[in-house]
Amino acid sequence: MLAVEILHEEIEPIDEGLQSLLVRCLEAAAVLEEVSGEVVVTLVTNERIHELNRDYRGVDRPTDVLSFAMNEPGEGEMEIFFDESEADEVPNMLGDIIISLPKAHEQAEDYGHSFERELGFLVVHGFLHLLGYDHGTPEEEEEMFSRQEAVLEQIGLTR
Repeated sequence: MLAVEILHEEIEPIDEGLQSLLVRCLEAAAVLEEVSGEVVVTLVTNERIHELNRDYRGVDRPTDVLSFAMNEPGEGEMEIFFDESEADEVPNMLGDIIISLPKAHEQAEDYGHSFERELGFLVVHGFLHLLGYDHGTPEEEEEMFSRQEAVLEQIGLTR
């Protein structure tokens, strides 16, 4: 099971139908990947995602989606040890997905598909990054994008 919290930061909240779509996309991706846990999705402005992109990735421009995995140790962070027998009692916090709503609108128009499809794509893309997928090589990109498309097809969000 996947617990999803959707937050809006400095932006008008999206309607319940779109929030439900995001949850359905994430749940379908979690089933495909056989993972459970907790995810927070925060919807922000271009200005806010630009700031986060600059501060955390050193890239001085807005982007569409950022992922902050909680299960990957960061540079200089101490490793946390706990009793494995208590693992079922500790929630599996997968991480945070940050999406720029203005960028999602812009890209939906640029790519000629619906805003819903773009939001679904971005949330699944961010989720797969939380699980360690990347698209740095052609092989990684093919694997990640085929998984994204499988989820989006299942939800009915085709191009």
